[in-house]
Amino acid sequence: MKSIVKGSEPVSLLQHRQAQHSNFDNFEDKDLLREALVAEQRGLCCYCMGRIRPSSESMKIEHWRCQANYPDEQLRYRNLLGACKGGEGQRDRHQHCDTRKGNRDLRLNPAESAHQVEAHIRYAVDGSILGNDPEFDCQLNDVLNLNLPLLKQQRKSLLDGVLGWWKAERNRLKTSVPRDRLIRKRDKYMDGSGQLGPYSQVAVWWLNQRISR
Repeated sequence: MKSIVKGSEPVSLLQHRQAQHSNFDNFEDKDLLREALVAEQRGLCCYCMGRIRPSSESMKIEHWRCQANYPDEQLRYRNLLGACKGGEGQRDRHQHCDTRKGNRDLRLNPAESAHQVEAHIRYAVDGSILGNDPEFDCQLNDVLNLNLPLLKQQRKSLLDGVLGWWKAERNRLKTSVPRDRLIRKRDKYMDGSGQLGPYSQVAVWWLNQRISR
């Protein structure tokens, strides 16, 4: 999970919210909303960081605070996120992200800057995602199911790649990898205005740990 910088909401959503008898179900411009969410999330699911595309077949429009319990927030743009399909239609143990979450609450919103979600997360060498406090760690596992074996393996594969690069550089240089080289490598996972690579935040997190030492 990584922080999301919200952009400007689609004008059609603003206009719909200001109209009488408006709700999310009767909002007709969901295609444009999907495009806005995917663009600001740079092509990644708000929770697992897998690839999403702006179509109903590829993604879901997630309400961080669910419509059932928070109807007043169903059209609030800062409450809307782009999520993957999350094993929709499969057994509960194979579901993740919004599909698994349902109407349950999360303590941290990746699109709320005050929550600083990246500061509450770390990763293990086996690809596990871990919360830095018991409540959030429980939510990552029980509410979002982000340590589903498939997701762990995807994160581990990316982490193995950056670890392999670091070890090769260390062996080539015959010394520790310089800080500026670590920064350049990290920035390759972050740079540009286009899409990010799936799970790229795992590499960013690990490289930041090395940079800060």
